Amino acid sequence: MIALFMIVLLVLLITMRVPVSFAILFSGIVGLLLQTTAGATLGVLEIIPLSSVQSLSLTAIPLFILMAHFMLMSGMMDSLFNAGRAIFGRMPGGTGIASTMAGVGFSAVSGSSTAAAATLASTTSVRMIEEGYRPTTATGIVASVGTLAGMIPPSVILVFYAVTAETNVGDMIIAGIVPGLIIAVALLITMFLPILRDPLSVPRGERATWSTKGREVAQASPIVLIFVAVVGLIYLGIVTPTESAAIGCLVAFLLVVARRRMTWSGLVESVVESVKASAMIFAIVIAAHVFGHAFAHTRSAAAMVDWVSGLAVPALAIMVLILLLYVVLGFFMDQIAIIAITVPIVLPLVQTLGYDAIWFGVFVVLMGEIGLISPPLGLNVFVVARAARRDTVEVFRGAAPYALAMILVAIAFILFPGIVTWLPESM
Repeated sequence: MIALFMIVLLVLLITMRVPVSFAILFSGIVGLLLQTTAGATLGVLEIIPLSSVQSLSLTAIPLFILMAHFMLMSGMMDSLFNAGRAIFGRMPGGTGIASTMAGVGFSAVSGSSTAAAATLASTTSVRMIEEGYRPTTATGIVASVGTLAGMIPPSVILVFYAVTAETNVGDMIIAGIVPGLIIAVALLITMFLPILRDPLSVPRGERATWSTKGREVAQASPIVLIFVAVVGLIYLGIVTPTESAAIGCLVAFLLVVARRRMTWSGLVESVVESVKASAMIFAIVIAAHVFGHAFAHTRSAAAMVDWVSGLAVPALAIMVLILLLYVVLGFFMDQIAIIAITVPIVLPLVQTLGYDAIWFGVFVVLMGEIGLISPPLGLNVFVVARAARRDTVEVFRGAAPYALAMILVAIAFILFPGIVTWLPESM
């Protein structure tokens, strides 16, 4: 009963627009007070804040965030988009393909979905609309592709999940590569379905000469260096995720300097924004540990696992129910909050059904990505609508087919979990 009260209180506070970290912390404190004494609660609050953020793996988060800001400063998104347009421009929907390719490339060096969506919207959505794309198509694909930064490494969300689930950070980072590429292909297929019915529904771009293609690809080629520095070294076991984050941050900084885009104001803004984002994440980490400690006292998680284990229903049916649960949570909460609250509770249940923690991390992040383009919260939709100066409802309508495609991908991952796990198992 206390566990249910804690969850209801948490949802109520979030719907009242209380900051997520404070909502989680307050619900956890109330849960502790209902089960223990005020002195015991105070003891928990004295110990948990320090112990919960002492994990060395957490140091990768601010470094990845800072690296993303350096990549934004470098103008690499423009280079990726221009390279994509030069290669695919003459195809029907070529600019849309270029936008998707730019999103995938930028996701490989940025762990922030909202930053990727905002940058894509300001550089590609406006261009697509000017070329004659329907606004719903131009904004919907950009909002959806922007979510890939949460899946394709280096991803702050994957690192956060790994720390929360107490699983290997390196394995978790590598596990996002194949699913991220599969999602990108699913988004491209979704965009092309209307084009197959009516090839004239989207415009063709301009034909680029071979010299132009070579020049644009050369401008975008440093993205490969960043990706190898961050992900390749982890896969080969040469460095730890934290060390790779530091290397990637240094390489991104040098790229900004080499492209003559480094300014004092830009450097200060990048550091300040990185500190703000990191502080928000660390606050949620602390609050989630307090909430988890209180929830563990109720023994509800163990009881739920025992109850589900005794059900005479297939594991697939339970996983579909869990999928629907995360879809609903994505309507109201961001990825960090969803992971912080649900993973300690749901992960033991999922492992009982035969899925491992690495697979579940990819699944949870994918469901969070769907929430980023689903009403009413849909953070990426609001970011794209503001950057492209379009109506929010219009962007939600354009993103709907892509959200459905991502749900189908999630179902495929449930049916064939080996798709997710084979690459990290090969490390």
